[in-house]
Amino acid sequence: MSPDSEFVFELGVCGWAERNWPPDGELDPDTAAIVARQLGTKHRRWDTVIIEADREALARRAHFGTRALDSDLLRVVRNAPESWTWYRDALPEPDFPWRYVREAVHRAAGRGIVETRRQNNRIELRRKWRYPNWVERIVAIENKPDLDASAARALAGQIERDVALALCDEVWVATASTGHSIEPVLLEDFPVEAGVLVVDTDDEDTTSVAWHPRTLAASEAGTRITDRASGDEGTATVDFADPDWKAEKRLAIAERAYERGWRSYVDTMRPDCRHFELRESGRTALPWCAAKEKHQSAAECAGSCPEFEPEPPAWRSRDWPIEGGPGKAIRRLLADRRERQRPAEE
Repeated sequence: MSPDSEFVFELGVCGWAERNWPPDGELDPDTAAIVARQLGTKHRRWDTVIIEADREALARRAHFGTRALDSDLLRVVRNAPESWTWYRDALPEPDFPWRYVREAVHRAAGRGIVETRRQNNRIELRRKWRYPNWVERIVAIENKPDLDASAARALAGQIERDVALALCDEVWVATASTGHSIEPVLLEDFPVEAGVLVVDTDDEDTTSVAWHPRTLAASEAGTRITDRASGDEGTATVDFADPDWKAEKRLAIAERAYERGWRSYVDTMRPDCRHFELRESGRTALPWCAAKEKHQSAAECAGSCPEFEPEPPAWRSRDWPIEGGPGKAIRRLLADRRERQRPAEE
């Protein structure tokens, strides 16, 4: 794993977390960990997100399919009644027009996660399954392999906002090991509530905890720092996030993590290029460009890359041992590995 590429470092941290979470002990047998990347809210996106989920409830979540439920669909499935009820009586009063709720009801029915019927010219619904309370904790990790002074200053402000808002239960910073007796990251001015992971880029499974995080008050109101006066660390513009808003955002993040996982990077890269490969780095399979002879970034691996060459048609149609060619096989492999992280439907 190269410490020079933040993208590759991020994938290595995700692979490590999938195998070794939590870093200082063992996960409860009744708890499952789902690892995803590049998730968050409109104003903040974390590099690595870990959802600790009740394993039994997570299996019941499988009834609703592998695709994420957005906030509108969650409103429907979480409030759908056991018996047939007019949707306006069944669902909470929205702060937007009811026609958008009706559209969400139709979308939910189209995905087969609620039942609907028209009775006396009214749309009625009832639930097929009770939506489970499957999310136990959410952990965010910010990955910075090369934490120089300017990167540390910028990251410190982000971590301060994360701690104040407390949308996650824990916040961590992961950085590459330098081999110094005292890692430089420990000398940076990060909030004490944030944990620090030191990653050995030659063997990410030897990642160590340099500083343990504090558990944040994710179920309570949070403080959203919207602006800080330049040069004055004590002056900031803030507003407050109420617990209901936080709970809704947490569930939306967990739903996206459930769908995507961390291997979804292949959806924005070009595995159909003849130079695209997967190579093991430690115990993590990472994308590799045979033309450039390096682990490429997601931004590099696109149709605009000068080295891009589509797979020869013969690879997909004549005597290739894996149906559909190597690009399709890579997609299937990553999809299968992602699927393993979801407990089977009850």
